[in-house]
Amino acid sequence: MTTPAPAVEMTGISIEFPGVKALDGVDFRLYPGEVHSLMGENGAGKSTLIKALTGVYGIDSGRITVYGEPKTFSGPAQAQEAGISTVYQEVNLCENLSVAENIMLGHEPRRGGRIDWRSLRREAGTYLARLGLDIDPRSALGSHSLAIQQLVAISRAMVVDAKVLILDEPTSSLDAGEVAQLFAVMRSLRDQGVAILFVSHFIEQVYEISDRLTVLRNGQLVGEYLVGDLSRRELVAKMIGQSVEELSALDAAVPARSSASTGGEPTVKAIGLGRRGAISPFDLDVYEGEVVGLAGLLGSGRSELARLLYGADHADTGQLTIGGHSGRLRTPRAAMKLGVAFSSEHRKAEGIVGDLTVRENIMLALQADRGWARRIPSRKADEVVAKYIDALGIRPANPEALVRNLSGGNQQKVLLARWLATAPKVLILDEPTRGIDVGAKGEIMRLVAQLAADGMSVVFISAELEEVLRLSHRIAVMRDRTKVAEITNDSTTSVDDVVELIASGGRS
Repeated sequence: MTTPAPAVEMTGISIEFPGVKALDGVDFRLYPGEVHSLMGENGAGKSTLIKALTGVYGIDSGRITVYGEPKTFSGPAQAQEAGISTVYQEVNLCENLSVAENIMLGHEPRRGGRIDWRSLRREAGTYLARLGLDIDPRSALGSHSLAIQQLVAISRAMVVDAKVLILDEPTSSLDAGEVAQLFAVMRSLRDQGVAILFVSHFIEQVYEISDRLTVLRNGQLVGEYLVGDLSRRELVAKMIGQSVEELSALDAAVPARSSASTGGEPTVKAIGLGRRGAISPFDLDVYEGEVVGLAGLLGSGRSELARLLYGADHADTGQLTIGGHSGRLRTPRAAMKLGVAFSSEHRKAEGIVGDLTVRENIMLALQADRGWARRIPSRKADEVVAKYIDALGIRPANPEALVRNLSGGNQQKVLLARWLATAPKVLILDEPTRGIDVGAKGEIMRLVAQLAADGMSVVFISAELEEVLRLSHRIAVMRDRTKVAEITNDSTTSVDDVVELIASGGRS
């Protein structure tokens, strides 16, 4: 059988930013009728390669062909006209517009020079149906969860009848059922001859959906492989540049959980804390040196609980005591004064400031706590920034680099550095490992374990139950915006135990 010509072929692609060789002679091939995963740690060059293909970045050298024709796009609009659609990890839609308007934006059906709203909603419904989404096209996008917004973004990409579909972390905000929906659509599109480039840090998902994969490391090509020819362990080893034996040693280096002391008064004590319409009243204690994990499905109330502990949302029932100070928190600033730090799951919308440098982002919370009239001396700021760039392995190790130019994993590290610089007593981490590579995940998990061992109280949220079990001393189980159970995490506790509690709503 004759192998078809590549839908996309990139040869010898090199891109250099000031002080950084982002891509160094990378080759990449994507064929019609396949799902091809692009793998690598954060900073490996995955997003840069995608942006080179779609014209976001110009290339310094190399050649790009699309269905055999040489192409150089000046931007995503030109790439889209050529049949290449991209859905990025961070959903960039208009929450104030309807679902239908977002899907059909730029492709609105018209009659007599005006938008035909009935046809617009009908066509949008057709694209939603292809994803198995039963939602009202007239509803405001902002009224839906982040997961639904992600699927709407994918529906929008289908409007142009893409021959090449690029999905950059499309499953990072989806639950298992929604992932299954998306994969069914991807398989259908693949069978229709669409070439799909898939980027994900969920290795099991990569092996479930992909036909082939390409591995990048430090801006260079490691290799191209059929999925069946490369084990998961070998893939991880190639991504982080270590042998399988070295990888085993790396896993062993993660500190084992010690038994946290639950004597004395807890650092955080919530009694009947709740917010109408957001989360039912709950009790929760977090002791010094303890990691309390929050486990539950998407929309179970994990983030709502965390936001009440930080004062990002106002509780209307119950009592909260932090470090002996009682009273409901009215603002995040009040929480910071009590030594509470909160890293949101929405790192771009509520975390990093893309137009500021790494240095400015790290110092932001520390300077805000001190007050803008009392500037932190430059020498002190330099010491703090250098300390955390080194401790967290932020790449590139350039404090003057704009944060928007960093990979997702390194942006997450900058956000963690910002809060660690405030020396908090309580650290709340909402999905700190979401959308980042396996190496960065390991580094962050080791850091969290070490912070707890040093006496910090940590609330840890992750959609990956294996991470929650690995780090937590106790686990609060959430379902339907209610805390339904709490268990001690010991050597006998398994993922299946937690899943059963979620499924049963805490009933034995």
